[in-house]
This record gives sequence, structure tokens and C-alpha cells, in this order.
Amino acid sequence: MHTPLTEPPAAAEAEHLERQRAAITRLGHELRALVEATVRTAASHDTLHRAADGVRHVTGQLTGRRRARAEVPEVDGFPGGPRMYSPVVGAGSPLAPPVHITPTDDGLIGHCTLGFAHEGPPGYGHGGMSAMLLDELMGQACTAAGTPGLTVSLQMRYHQPIPLETPLHILGRVTGTNNRKIFVTGAITTQADPSTNLVTADGVFIAPDPDQVRALFPGMREEA
Repeated sequence: MHTPLTEPPAAAEAEHLERQRAAITRLGHELRALVEATVRTAASHDTLHRAADGVRHVTGQLTGRRRARAEVPEVDGFPGGPRMYSPVVGAGSPLAPPVHITPTDDGLIGHCTLGFAHEGPPGYGHGGMSAMLLDELMGQACTAAGTPGLTVSLQMRYHQPIPLETPLHILGRVTGTNNRKIFVTGAITTQADPSTNLVTADGVFIAPDPDQVRALFPGMREEA
């Protein structure tokens, strides 16, 4: 008689997280498509009312327990891991472009394309989106350099507007440290013309001490 094989708990948990993240990513993709269609449509008011009824029905299906304000989602790896619902990099967020990040020789580079949902002046990205993109990349550059930090200041310079529907590069690089302070630079360019800065930033981040981390993020798992 053969004893049925059972999956080790760690492997089962990893498979569960993989499936959950895949489902979250798929839903996020469809929600971003919905948001983009919503802000671009010229549909009639009758069509919009029918769509609103349909969206309400879908929202009603997302039942069950809702996570608390300071709770870290089980699908996240905070700090330093995936953030599925981040409004910048989250594959599950309807607000995110989302940004895909890769390392460089001296920092990080993000790749994304802003849509009409991120519009400020007609045809261009909102200036606040530029600040959010750079804040994220510069903060992640701190973590990648081994010195995770929280934003203290972010000085922005807007050289040219950010075009919509255009592949972008977002750069983040740590330039120095002073005790707990971390100094970071960032820039946004187009993928087609990476030598021309559209927006640049200088930032100061600070590494919180362990007591501050526990106070700020009570839901953070100890193993993170």
C-alpha cells in the first residue's frame, strides 16, 4: 500500500502565494484597462449608467475579510520584497502604471508608460505622478544599496512635461550617506532619448531605528 505524498508546508505556502499573486496581477491588469477606458470614453450616459451597475455588481463579489490599515498583505514581502498593491509598482493596483524595476551598475532603473489615467495637462503626465515615480525609485535605490530609508525631502525640477503613451525610464541612485541620512538622485527620461532629462530630483532619506520601524509598521512580520 502506497502512502500518498504530501507537499511540504513551505512548498504549499509558496504555491499558494504564487497562485494568489497571479490572480491579483490578472485582476489588476483588467482594472487598469477599465480605468483607462473610463477616462477616455465618450460613451452615452445610458451606457455609462449600465457600466456603473456592472461595476457595482463586480465590487459586490469581492467579499470576505478586509485587511486593516496597518496590516501587511500576505502576498507582499515588506520591506524589500514585492508590493502587489503599490500605486507605483503594484501589479494588482488599478492606479499603478505599473513600473518594472531592474538594477543598473550604480542604482536602479524603472520602466513604465503613463496612460490617460495619469494625465495632468492634456497629453502629458500629472506633475504629482512624476514625484511619486521618483520617490518610489529613489526609495527602492536606498533599499538596493543596503540602506532602507524613509523620505525626508524631495526637491523636484521639471525641465519638460512627461508625454503620455510613451515608454519612460525612471532612474534612482544613492550618492552618499551621513550617519542615518541617505542622499539620492533621480531622473525621468523617455526610453527613446535617455540622455535628455525631463524631470530630475534630489532626495534625502533617513534610515529609521528598529524602535521606529516597529512603531510605524506594527503589522510587519518578524521574518521580513
